[in-house]
Amino acid sequence: MEKNKTICLLNDSFPPIIDGVANAVFNYARFIEKDHGHALVMTPNMPGSDDSVYDFSVVRYPSIDTRKLFGYVTGYPFSPEAAHEVEAQNVTLLHTHCPVTSCLLARRLAEAYDLPLVLTWHTKYDIDIANAVKSKLLREGALQALLQNVNACNEIWTVSKGAGENLRSLGYEGDYIVMPNGVDLPREKVSDNLVEEMTSDYDLPAGVPCFLFIGRLMWYKGLRIILDALKALDKRGIDFRMIFVGGGGDEREVRKYTLKLGLEHKVFFTGAISNRRKLRAWYSRADLFLFPSTFDTNGLVVREAAASDTASVIVSGSCASEGVSDNKNGFLIDENASSLAAKLRDLCANPERMHAVGKGAGDELYISWEDAVSHAYERYEVVLDNFRRGVYGRRDPVKGSWTQSQGELMQILGDIDAAGKALRRDLVETHEEIESSLRSMRNKAIVDAIASHYEAKENLLSKGREIKETIVEAHEDLWEKLDRYL
Repeated sequence: MEKNKTICLLNDSFPPIIDGVANAVFNYARFIEKDHGHALVMTPNMPGSDDSVYDFSVVRYPSIDTRKLFGYVTGYPFSPEAAHEVEAQNVTLLHTHCPVTSCLLARRLAEAYDLPLVLTWHTKYDIDIANAVKSKLLREGALQALLQNVNACNEIWTVSKGAGENLRSLGYEGDYIVMPNGVDLPREKVSDNLVEEMTSDYDLPAGVPCFLFIGRLMWYKGLRIILDALKALDKRGIDFRMIFVGGGGDEREVRKYTLKLGLEHKVFFTGAISNRRKLRAWYSRADLFLFPSTFDTNGLVVREAAASDTASVIVSGSCASEGVSDNKNGFLIDENASSLAAKLRDLCANPERMHAVGKGAGDELYISWEDAVSHAYERYEVVLDNFRRGVYGRRDPVKGSWTQSQGELMQILGDIDAAGKALRRDLVETHEEIESSLRSMRNKAIVDAIASHYEAKENLLSKGREIKETIVEAHEDLWEKLDRYL
């Protein structure tokens, strides 16, 4: 593909929001721009973002700040700004990394400009939907809409075979291509001096096995399996150290459970670490990386550990275990604490095997982002050729009450946000008026200001009631439309 081609990458998250998919989009853009052609990232507007630091183009479209509700901003997928940029930058291919809002936008752009559309399925979105949406009716509707988006794309990529089978379990019947993500760490351990500098705050005796977990501290990542297995080692008098790097929704409960097991002198929590040098130091210091998760579709941290020649202990049959051979480039266990404890007992007695298998992990599992994006870019050429020859056939247009309802919901969220800001502004102004009058010590001004304040307060209460009625009416209207659609 010629260097003048532009690939448009779309996702609902992008720095300053950091997650695995945002990191993938950043690295796709970075290496497309560096080695192949041009990259254009489209993502919702995010307060505090500074896109001047990138070597590639970033276009942010309107959004509502819903981080307190969902942890992310919510983008409006009908953005004319996005359409103008696709035309201005002569985009060749659209690649969305999210099957929801970003995919809706990508579908509209693909229709408008007759462009091929690729979707990468990164994670188990059905679990995310189940956690976020409690209503069974809405949950089923959301999954239907998600599958409509997937089926409308020309080609589906997944980050692992397990991710593809997860997509199939939701009702997808088409083909998919496994396109693994890369690692943004170099293939080498850091120096002993750096390891000492970054890890010296913790009691890590030489010769004592050091185990590591890096990621969000969520129970579904197998953290209870780790802690129960470590307790079994402790009961047998086997010395070790365990480091948890990360935060997350279950962090408090995980720490409490560690105390309950009496492991606080051997198990340490560093909190979240974003500094890549510090993370490399921990990967280099660890003797084993423990990752008994069956939730993750890619297990990128397993390959990050491999960059430092650190082997991982993984559940057999999990997505993270793809490409792993037991005792060759990793260690496989059953999904329970007793299996992990047995493996760790064996390896603590044979530390040289940990290090030999760690070298195998580095040789066989590590893949750089540069190589991963080069592989993807080669496939872009195939997608473009197939699209020109009509291999993919016609795709479904963006239509239906679900899409319309999503747009109306965005409008409601925007109206609520604007009304809330107006109310806060009015309240601040009345308070400032009272404070100003008090400072001047003019009795009449004070009385007038207090009267104005009470009048403003009544107006605020009246506006609040009006907004509440508007929200209730809009909510009922949305439910009726969703019911008709479903």
